[in-house]
Amino acid sequence: MDVDPRTIDWVEALHGAVDELVRPIAQAHGARLSCRSGCSSCCTDGLSVFEIEAAVIARHHADLLENGAPHEEGACAFLDGEGACTVYAHRPYVCRTQGLPLRWLDDEALVEARDVCPKNLADDGTPLEELAPETCWTLGPFESRLASRQAAVDGGEGRRVPLRSLFREARRHLTVIR
Repeated sequence: MDVDPRTIDWVEALHGAVDELVRPIAQAHGARLSCRSGCSSCCTDGLSVFEIEAAVIARHHADLLENGAPHEEGACAFLDGEGACTVYAHRPYVCRTQGLPLRWLDDEALVEARDVCPKNLADDGTPLEELAPETCWTLGPFESRLASRQAAVDGGEGRRVPLRSLFREARRHLTVIR
């Protein structure tokens, strides 16, 4: 994986912007969210990310990737024995918004759709579909930015890398998803 350092810097800046925008949404739903260190229900195996996001992890966790072992199959490769993320500060975009009430526009049905982790359906008096739009994370804008930047790097291929394949012991089986 050969990603220009300026592109990695850009991804890190985007992650920082996401964190800033997520913070008030997470605070607004403090009673609803059960996400805490060790809660790893959404940390599924087989997750892939754009190559440019994988490069962020590679930049900051070279020793782990070279000498460490991925979590056993069935959960995210980056979980430790207690279910905490070993790359939390440099986790991919999708991990930064998991657990939050999510909203997106379904282009085919021309309606807004919403979802939230089932563990975060705590009854705080407001059903998910009645939450104010600004108290939900809107899917689309940041994913589009990442996809565009990835396309600029790989000529429009949209290369994705399975997280498990970042570990040295799995690299010989590296699969790039197109």
